[in-house]
Amino acid sequence: MLTGKHLIAGQWVAGEATFLSSPATGEALPFAVGTPAHVDTAVKAAEAAFPSFSALTREERAAFLEKIADEIEARGPEITAIGTSETGLPAARLEGERGRTTGQLRLFAQHIRDGAYLDRRHDAALPDRKPAPRPDIKLVQRPIGPVAVFGASNFPLAFSTAGGDTASALAAGCPVVVKGHSAHPGTGEIVAQAVDAAIKALGLHPGVFSLVQGGKRDVGESLVQHPLIKAVGFTGSLGGGRALFDLCARRPEPIPFFGELGSVNPMFLLPHAVAARGEALAKGWAGSLTMGAGQFCTNPGIAVVIDGAEAQAFIATAKEAVGAIGPQTMLTDGIAKAYRDGRDRVAAQTGVQAVLTSVCDLRNATPYLFEVSGDDWLGNHVLAEEVFGPLGLIVRVRDAAQMTEVALSLQGQLTCTLHLDEADTAQAQALMPILERKAGRILANGFPTGVEVVDAQVHGGPYPASTNFGATSVGTMSIRRWLRPVAYQNLPEALLPADLR
Repeated sequence: MLTGKHLIAGQWVAGEATFLSSPATGEALPFAVGTPAHVDTAVKAAEAAFPSFSALTREERAAFLEKIADEIEARGPEITAIGTSETGLPAARLEGERGRTTGQLRLFAQHIRDGAYLDRRHDAALPDRKPAPRPDIKLVQRPIGPVAVFGASNFPLAFSTAGGDTASALAAGCPVVVKGHSAHPGTGEIVAQAVDAAIKALGLHPGVFSLVQGGKRDVGESLVQHPLIKAVGFTGSLGGGRALFDLCARRPEPIPFFGELGSVNPMFLLPHAVAARGEALAKGWAGSLTMGAGQFCTNPGIAVVIDGAEAQAFIATAKEAVGAIGPQTMLTDGIAKAYRDGRDRVAAQTGVQAVLTSVCDLRNATPYLFEVSGDDWLGNHVLAEEVFGPLGLIVRVRDAAQMTEVALSLQGQLTCTLHLDEADTAQAQALMPILERKAGRILANGFPTGVEVVDAQVHGGPYPASTNFGATSVGTMSIRRWLRPVAYQNLPEALLPADLR
């Protein structure tokens, strides 16, 4: 089923060079190396497709999204087979993620049929108003143009080729050029085949979607700097995302860069909750921390607890629960190395004590736990940096006041969690105004791994969690990233967009 080629405007295109995949199991396969020339062809095709694609009715675009979902499901066994080989993720995880991918395509289809996302407004003319008449003004959200999407390493389906960024951009009426991730090129190609089949079945312009497989840094740079690209969706590292964000800002025409870059997702364990159910909290944290080898952007890497006997019991239970988790295969050799480097960086900081250590080698990850005092945490911002993997840091604070200091010291987060009982309400109320300014999603008595794809979801937050605190990359509001408001004053009915007629 695999060609090893790029999909550019409906054609499977070979490259002058190839790279080998690096699967967790099975045979390494050759894939075409992307170039700036491939990007240029794909983006120009996307621009050519924009007039007809953006003019489709909402029903026609909804049918397209649903057809993509059908075509992905028709290739389910092949996607699972190549996905497990490339990433080392278990089949159940890939199948669940495939369901999430097709589910959000169908959710977006339903959402655009409703039309509420268009934010249509109308101020009728007042011809007799004095001293001057008021014109007739209508407003609607309109698609912005071709969008660039970067596939994510940790979600080969839900955040990659036909994942949330691609699905929301297509729902908005914007053609998409995907820069495939080299960690799972085979998975990306089969999903691209599904999108291509949907385009052909519905007779759409072939430039609506292209996939350029992994290449050197110049491929991503040329994509975000192409003058026909109007916005970028990215999920990945802080360093890589910030570099691309800066390129977008330095363009002759700056464009929005919607980057989801990372988070430590701190949990604040309030004293009455810890006293009443500290053992259950520790076990729940262990499960969330180590889920999927800790390779979730919402992985709760920090637990803040007031020092004392209950805190020590929480730490002991967490050590036992995390220690029972065996080695897990990480997504790539590079991610595994970065995890080991992060472990060493944390362990070397002043005041950090090891709670649980083991041996982590090659592509296998074993979990680690460390603890540190609130004083040492507040004196060292290195400890607030994300370690991508199953590593937890427990911050033992003196009292509620120092817990508040820790909250104030945080950078932007995707999530913050409060574990509380009714008797903790006053302390939680004091923390809430701080946490609202720190995170896009605040949880009570839960764990942040698992991001529901619903209307009310926010997956984003202040920098460095994301580069745009007013946006989300999950949920139906993600469609709004690829739209801009246009007002129409005194225009004849025949000149208005169909959604305003």
